[in-house]
Amino acid sequence: MSRPRISGQVAPEEVEDRTTGGGEGSKVFLFNCECHTFEEVITQLLKAVPGMTRPLAEELAWRVHTTGLAEVYRGGASDCDRVAKILGETGLIVQVL
Repeated sequence: MSRPRISGQVAPEEVEDRTTGGGEGSKVFLFNCECHTFEEVITQLLKAVPGMTRPLAEELAWRVHTTGLAEVYRGGASDCDRVAKILGETGLIVQVL
């Protein structure tokens, strides 16, 4: 599937749905920054995202690396803010929409 790109990154609204959390509400996007190792990203995903598994964290880390971003969580605003805060503790670039 072809995805539109914005400045070399996939547009957030076009990211394939492969996340944890659920329901309507906010979304947490993780962006590639080239300053963290795969293991650092995977570790933070496992720490921050409820229900995250290592295989899914590896898949999401790879998606972030290759496409520029990935939706990593969907849920209520306060849950998304908590996930984003934990992901950002190590300097990962995140956005809640």
